[in-house]
Amino acid sequence: MAAPPIQFDRASGALEGANLWERTAALALVTGSKISSHFSHRGYNGCANLLRKTLPDRNIAIKLNEDATFEFPYGDGYWSKLLDRSYRYEDELELLFRHSTDVDYTLLDCGANYGYWSVLVTSKPFGSHKAIAIEPSSENFSKLANNAGVNGNRFETLKCAIGATKGTAKLSGTKHEKFSIAGAAGSGFETVPVLALDDLLEEGKIARGGKYLIKLDVEGVEIDAIKGGAKLLEGDSVIMCEEHGNDPDHTVSRYILDQTPLKLIVHDPLSNRLETVTELSILDRIKVSSHVGYNVFGTASAFWQQRIAVLNASATRRMQ
Repeated sequence: MAAPPIQFDRASGALEGANLWERTAALALVTGSKISSHFSHRGYNGCANLLRKTLPDRNIAIKLNEDATFEFPYGDGYWSKLLDRSYRYEDELELLFRHSTDVDYTLLDCGANYGYWSVLVTSKPFGSHKAIAIEPSSENFSKLANNAGVNGNRFETLKCAIGATKGTAKLSGTKHEKFSIAGAAGSGFETVPVLALDDLLEEGKIARGGKYLIKLDVEGVEIDAIKGGAKLLEGDSVIMCEEHGNDPDHTVSRYILDQTPLKLIVHDPLSNRLETVTELSILDRIKVSSHVGYNVFGTASAFWQQRIAVLNASATRRMQ
């Protein structure tokens, strides 16, 4: 029988259920996060994953807030930064989620991984919203389903990839946060079903006329995913997708700007505002680290554009 998970409360910093070596490892993981944060956590994942090899095989349950618990294997390089209480994961997304607690929307969490955002958005402090967590990897999906169960099965899970059209694809990769159906399949690939976003409408998974925030963490097939959601994106929807730091051409943003009817919106960390942009030079300033991703937003919805305008006004007042 697997050992019960270690417990960590981000609010208080309390770590419970850990032995001496696991506590020492937690200190190392936090220290490494704080030091590497000065250079966008470069090298952190690899070092943490090496440390993980010395740890017992068990989970850690992170209490994100009083109504959200997120489990993952202890020492995981990608998620262990959450032990650093000063660390904020994808804070540009949290900005919009926190400002939308009163909106009746559904999160489509595409490329959900272990379900971090589905866990948070369905929690009471974030408005107890509906969410559908979509993940193609069998390895990741088991951990996603576990997090759904840990949180009372309050969000739905779908095992598939998101693409331009319905079908199948070969998923491959060596890191759980980087599995992709883009490009040639590597060794140990997995054949997975693929749905388009508009298939969720056609098959009745989501309702026409609803409000949606759509996170596209789909590792290289963002443009295909956007193409497959043309009907959905005509309505009150916002896509939130990754613009990789190592892409000087800003390919995803350029596609949104030039090839879709969507307004392109980016988070400017200097003003903490979500700025509507008509040319891409702002991304040259924002994308300072080549090894990380930056989320950009696209919407054709007057409703969501007005919400973002109100969010920006409040951000401006706070800075004055």
